[in-house]
Amino acid sequence: MMGDFGSILQELVKPGAHVKKGDKLAEFDRQSMLLRLDDYKSGVAQQELNFKRMEADLMVSRKSHDQSILVAKSEVDKAKLDLKTIPVRSEIDSERFRLALEESEARYKQLLLEVPHVRTGEETQRRISQLDLENSKLEQRRAETNADRMIVKSPIDGMVVMLNMMRGTEFGSVQAGDPIPAGMPYMRIVDPGSMIVNALVNQVDVEKLRVGAKAKIRFDAFPDLELPGHVYSVAAMPKSSMSSARGSYLKEIPVTVKLDKMDPRVIPDLSVSVDVLISEEEASVVTSLSSVFKDAQDGGSFVYVRDAKGWQRREVELGLANNSMIVVRSGLRSGEVVAEERPPLQARAAASS
Repeated sequence: MMGDFGSILQELVKPGAHVKKGDKLAEFDRQSMLLRLDDYKSGVAQQELNFKRMEADLMVSRKSHDQSILVAKSEVDKAKLDLKTIPVRSEIDSERFRLALEESEARYKQLLLEVPHVRTGEETQRRISQLDLENSKLEQRRAETNADRMIVKSPIDGMVVMLNMMRGTEFGSVQAGDPIPAGMPYMRIVDPGSMIVNALVNQVDVEKLRVGAKAKIRFDAFPDLELPGHVYSVAAMPKSSMSSARGSYLKEIPVTVKLDKMDPRVIPDLSVSVDVLISEEEASVVTSLSSVFKDAQDGGSFVYVRDAKGWQRREVELGLANNSMIVVRSGLRSGEVVAEERPPLQARAAASS
């Protein structure tokens, strides 16, 4: 159930399209959000009218209270004038005039004391109405923002790469009409001029990697293409292999390699292999690891070199090695033929006789 914030893709840019920053990439179904936005706009308009009506009512109430004060003041003045006629009035009228003056003065003072409270009540009522109006406007702006967010625009110049999603029992490229769950990535915008390789390295080898180490990237689709790069980042945590057969025991570390040079043939999602330069050494002679043997007694290294008499054992000093080749610092000259496996005993015996 998608609710009001529906995530059904209505429009979608084509995969592989080149877009500019700010271009429209996708639009989700936002009909219910637009209807809600209309409701908020109507509510704000109604509250603005109510606020104006309330202001008018407060103005009338204030004028009425001010008028009551003026009436009370005039009654005090009249009572004072009546009190001046006491010498020519009877005892009863004189007492009645004095009581009238006291009553009018008390009412006048009471109305004056009410002024701050009346003003406070007006401000309170006005502030409550303002807060209600501001809250409605905030809800309207939030609805507008949510509606705008359902139109996705490109953050950079680049190329559209559509991701895959499970559709039924099969994986397929995301397309218009697909429901996109919250938090699910469905598209990438990549900069063709600056690309990275997301690789996995066995946990045994990751300790040898260093950020900034030089790398060579080879592309399965273009065997003749080799581009330079460098290790951009090494993840802190391993993850299990995607293979169910090996995932329980094989842990791999995500590594990001950034390409230092680009080629027009390079596009996203190509499969590649990466060789990272761990260390380097200048050498004129390199041989295979399988051609180097260890002496069981002293642990020294040696090779079998072929000459006119057969295979000659020769001690060698070794340098840096990778998983298949090793540098020979001394004991072997360039161009000499070495044995990849131990020669037969008679061949070695003939060579030594």
